[in-house]
Amino acid sequence: MPKTTISRAEAFLVDLEVETERTDAVQAFLKQETVFVELETTDGFVGLGYSYTIGTGGTAVLAMLRDHLLPRLIGADARNVEAIWFDLFASNRATTVGAITSLALASVDTALWDLRCRRADEPLWRLAGGFRRRVPLYDTEGGWLHLTTDQLVAGALASQKAGWPGVKLKVGKPRVHEDLERLSAVRDAVGPALDIMVDANQSMTYAEAKRRAKAFEPLDLSWFEEPMPADDLSGHVRLAESTSIPIAVGESLYSVSQFREYVASGAAGIVQVDVARVGGITPWLKVAHLAETFNLEVCPHFLMEIHVSLTAAVPNGRYVEHIPQLRAITSTEMEIADGHAVAPDEPGLGIDWDRDAIDDRRVS
Repeated sequence: MPKTTISRAEAFLVDLEVETERTDAVQAFLKQETVFVELETTDGFVGLGYSYTIGTGGTAVLAMLRDHLLPRLIGADARNVEAIWFDLFASNRATTVGAITSLALASVDTALWDLRCRRADEPLWRLAGGFRRRVPLYDTEGGWLHLTTDQLVAGALASQKAGWPGVKLKVGKPRVHEDLERLSAVRDAVGPALDIMVDANQSMTYAEAKRRAKAFEPLDLSWFEEPMPADDLSGHVRLAESTSIPIAVGESLYSVSQFREYVASGAAGIVQVDVARVGGITPWLKVAHLAETFNLEVCPHFLMEIHVSLTAAVPNGRYVEHIPQLRAITSTEMEIADGHAVAPDEPGLGIDWDRDAIDDRRVS
């Protein structure tokens, strides 16, 4: 039996309250259900991986892991990450492609990569590609939909003063003039040098998204994120053809093949692949390399604590999104320097977990 054989596989759920009020055009972020998987090999190496949901579904992910995925891991060689991912995926074809299964796969896959990096004594950013350590950072925390125009302006100016190159603002107010007034106030305050992104959170019809994109074009936006439901591929194709603003998609896509369809049809100008929702680091890297072949940049959604390393690993990684959400269960924070997120250089995923704090928040 190889020393790298998986001898223990455990899954558990941790609830995290949000650090600040967060609202968009379709929902409020009430809590983060964080699903952990811990794997141990026969020679004593331990890897800890995770995924998440925003408020609901965490127990379903946990049940998928405990009932179907984790039993298949015992006795497997932890080095064979691709083989394990494929076996778990293939063994649950009745629920793939789907959010619950992808989130469960991500918890396992990130744990396997944590093991891989620890065994190699290398940080994730290097073992996943090693392109660079520092990645530009943009702020979302100052751009939520419930904030007033004055608050949006203040948040953008604070980010600019701190040297951050970009901010993201939520859109989707009932009337187009409301969105336009808020965005215009921020652009007037920060000038032309700061990148401004907008995010509609899948709230619009094609006709409304096209109308708002036309209204937004004079503001020189860096991208228009999730304007329509993620399953409306043809709508995104038509919208991308009708506007000069890059269309950003990906946080609500759950497989490499879904990204292939968006990228190949010209519906995505920015690729926002989420490591938890796409099924882990293994498929995340495939999406990033797919985007590179189409000369597209990757700006992943949320999960900055792990995405800093993945974005740093690939040559087409452009931005990391700043939404801190793990500070209650970590001992240190992501390093920020001169407007850039700095990938951790310690072996493993680079997240300094506080195991006591995690244990205190376990859901029984």
